[in-house]
Order: sequence, then C-alpha cells, then structure tokens
Amino acid sequence: MKILKLLIAITTVATIYSCATVPLTGRRQLSLVGDSEINQAAAASYSQLLSDPKTTVITGTIDAQRVKRVGGQLATAIERYLQQNGYSNQYNFTWEFNLIKSNEVNAWCMPGGKVAVYSGLLPIAKTDAGLATVMGHEIGHAIARHSAERMSQELAAQAGGALVGAATSNKSAQAQAIIGELYGVGGQLTLLKYSRDQESEADKLGLTFMAMAGYDPNEAVAFWQRMAAQNKGGAIPEFLSTHPTDATRIAAIQRAVPDAMKYYKK
Repeated sequence: MKILKLLIAITTVATIYSCATVPLTGRRQLSLVGDSEINQAAAASYSQLLSDPKTTVITGTIDAQRVKRVGGQLATAIERYLQQNGYSNQYNFTWEFNLIKSNEVNAWCMPGGKVAVYSGLLPIAKTDAGLATVMGHEIGHAIARHSAERMSQELAAQAGGALVGAATSNKSAQAQAIIGELYGVGGQLTLLKYSRDQESEADKLGLTFMAMAGYDPNEAVAFWQRMAAQNKGGAIPEFLSTHPTDATRIAAIQRAVPDAMKYYKK
C-alpha cells in the first residue's frame, strides 16, 4: 500500500506539471525542464562540435548550400505557422544548418534549432524533398520538445525509483531486489515506448513541415523505403526498440500523408 500511494503521488505530480502542448498534434506532455537551459546547453554543444578538430564542416559546396536552402525553407515555414497559431512566444529558436563530412547515414536537430546533416545521408536523400523529409523529421523532435520531455520522464522515473527504494528498505533483500527489478524493467520499457511515440510524432510533424515548405509529402514514403533498404542488420523486437520498425513507420507515414497534403502548396 505504501508503494501504491507513493506511485499515485508521483503520477499526480506529473499530471500537475504536464502543461505543455505539442503544436499541430495537440498532445499534452510532461514538462519538468525549462527550455532556456536546454537550448543554451544545446547551443554550446553544437558550437563545440563544429569547432572540434575531428569535425569537418563542409562549406561552399552545392551540397552545403542545398542543406542551408532546404533548412531555411523549413524554418521559414515553421516560424510562419507558429506565429499564425499563437506559438511564437513559446519558441526562441536560433536556426543553424550545417553539413558535416561523415559516412554515417544520419541527421539531427538539437533543441533551439541547431541542425546537422551528415554527408553520408545525401545519397539516400537524393532529392530536395528527400532531404526535407529527414530534416523535417529531426526538426519535429525539437518543435515537440522531445529532449526536454525525455529528461522529464527520466527525472520522474528516477524519483519514483528512489521512493520505491525507500518504501521497501525494511523488507528482505530478496523482496527489495524483486521490486527494484520490476520497477527498473517497467520504467525502462515505458521510456522506450515514449521514444517510439516520439519518433512517430516527429514523422507526422515532419510531413506537415515539409508540406508547408513546398515539398510533396508523398516523397517521404520513398525516402523511408530507401532508408529501410539500408538496414541490413537483424532487427530487434519492436517492443524493445526506441524506433518503430521500418514497415510500421512506412505504413504510418502513408496513412498520415493525406493530412499533411492539406498544407502542401507548390
């Protein structure tokens, strides 16, 4: 009963602080971490990465210009949407788009709009629409404040774990081990599930953002199919993965394209 009461208390506190809303999707999210601190830390990390001697930032090439052009179009469209829908005062993004030399097939967007595209991604992106697909997806994570949300979830999980530990301190070592193991596994899988949900949400946001910027959302399906073709390793079970399976993701994107098309203007 003590454990149950403590977990109910944790849930109540989390509900009280769950006051942030994701643009477009309208989803309510746990928000225990401030944006200013996260954005400041992200900007410092981004600057440190770019200045690292091991990092080669590609500049002045057609590909580098392309990354900045597509990124700029996405940023302009997103800022316009946020302003028109009353979100502009909630975001203080200082956008940066850079192409980094690396064979890794990857791209990311830090909180605050700090975007990096790895050159290894370009052969798979192929077109501007393909590039807008992945950049829109990564920007979707930032607009939805997924980093802050994950930090909030982990803080809540750690606090819950500490309270459970305190509540079971007078139990046998075996009982403590069992309860601790169950809580640890349950918490881990829950956080992984949140991560999959965040990936799906970023997919939907990315589709809409690329449509707003003038890129056909239908091109996203072909991009993710090309990405799936790159996955030559064995896939782990989806319920233990932080990302949806390729088939799950592509099917969900196909279902989401009609809604995104409402924002599409050539």
